[in-house]
This record gives sequence, C-alpha cells and structure tokens, in this order.
Amino acid sequence: MSTINAHHTPGAKPMRWETYKHEHHWRTAADEFDAAKLGMWLFLTTEVLLFGGIFCAYAIFRMMYPEAFTNGSSYLDWRIGLINTIVLLISSFTVAMSVRCAQLNQQFWLKANLIITLICAALFVVIKLTFEYIPKLSQGKAPGTWFSYPYAHHPEEPIWWGIYYAGTGIHALHVFIGAGLLIWVLVRSFKGIYGPKNYTMVETSGLYWHLVDLVWIFLFPLLYLIH
Repeated sequence: MSTINAHHTPGAKPMRWETYKHEHHWRTAADEFDAAKLGMWLFLTTEVLLFGGIFCAYAIFRMMYPEAFTNGSSYLDWRIGLINTIVLLISSFTVAMSVRCAQLNQQFWLKANLIITLICAALFVVIKLTFEYIPKLSQGKAPGTWFSYPYAHHPEEPIWWGIYYAGTGIHALHVFIGAGLLIWVLVRSFKGIYGPKNYTMVETSGLYWHLVDLVWIFLFPLLYLIH
C-alpha cells in the first residue's frame, strides 16, 4: 500500500491511523491492503454476474416483445433518469476524493466528501420513490400478476415492468448497502482511524460504490432511452 507522508504536530496525541499496525498474519501493511483490495474485486465480479443475469433476461424479453418494451419505456421520464444519473456521477467523484483525502490526511475533506456522497445516495432514493415507484405502483403499473394498468397497449407489458422493477429494485438495494458501508466509514473517520497509513476500508467501500454507479450507467439507457 503506497502512503503519503503526513506531518504530526510534536507533543500532540497521535491519531489512530498513525499507530495502526497490520494484523499478525500479514508480513506488511502493504500485503494486507493488497489482499483486501483483491478480495473486494473478487466480490465485485460476483455482483457483475448478478446484474449480468438481469441484463440477459432484458435482452431475451426485449427481442421477444419489442413493442411491449417500447410502450413500457414510454411511461418513464428520461429527465428523471438523467437527474439520478448526474447525482450518482457526483457521488462517484466525491467518494473517490474521500479516498484521496484519507491518503493526504485531509481529515475535514475526508468527512465532507463522505457526507456529500451519502446526501447523493439519499437524493437518488428519494427521487426514485417520489417520481417513479410510488406514482407508477398507484396506477397499477406493477410487475407480473400485480399489473392492473387499464390503458396498456400490449399484453406483455407486465414482463417489461418485471424487468424494470427487478433491475432498479436490486440496484436500489445496492445503494442502501453501499450507503451503509459509507456511513460506517464516516463514523470511524470521526475517530481518526483513517489516514495515510490506514485507508483500506475507505478504498474498498469506494470500489463498491463505483459498482453501484456503473450499473446505473447501463440501466439508464436500457430502460429510459428505448423510445
């Protein structure tokens, strides 16, 4: 793990990251960091497989029922999807900056960037619920057998809504999980745990959050820009 030297005020109580020691079963802190990062990358590959299954189902059913997907997509407001895309792109930048701030021992900006990321996560969920899930479910635009929208133009539109809710719902679950990880990082950052010698959790949580953003980059055009 590459670190950047940070100055410590003589006579001041050292922060917890300054006294960090790697676990005894690792030769060095760099080995510990590399193993943690590799483990996160391996975990993210399984997440790719999860969403890959959803994308495969999307491709198959869209080829089978193109009109149903076009009609279903026409009920979505691309402007709402674009706003949420921008929100997640901002959060991706701030979470990357939080890693950099931990490396540079910029404690204030570490916390500030984490807080901005969490605000973006909350904003994403609020927009999704307020302008999409709640209005559409109240109109009967539900998946599968729960579909009761009386003005549907194609008999297979319930399949479209099944794909829509499966993709965006599982993605929203990952937003909650990622936000939970970042909240934990934020709480620990107030204890001075993260700094140039110890920012592994900040970086691995950031990697998870980047996956959340990346998946949405695919979902946005596939769901919102068909028509």
